[in-house]
Amino acid sequence: MNYQKLDTALTMALNEVQEPEERRLIVFIHTHSVPDATATAFLESLGVSVTTGKDVFAATLSPHAISQLSEQPWVKYLRLSQQLRPL
Repeated sequence: MNYQKLDTALTMALNEVQEPEERRLIVFIHTHSVPDATATAFLESLGVSVTTGKDVFAATLSPHAISQLSEQPWVKYLRLSQQLRPL
């Protein structure tokens, strides 16, 4: 796992996971540029819905998938989705 690509909230959430295979986290995947065919295939193999021309994707992933993504050179960083609260 490349922790330099994870935001603090995501790192803390991963450290709190008791059952890694059963837990899923909603994350934003930021890439350096629009993914090429290889990167798109990799994302789709993890169940990420890839929109052509975009470089940010939302996905619900396991800790193992997050670890795999963090090691990819085309991934800029991964950020945990936060629950919005009414004002």
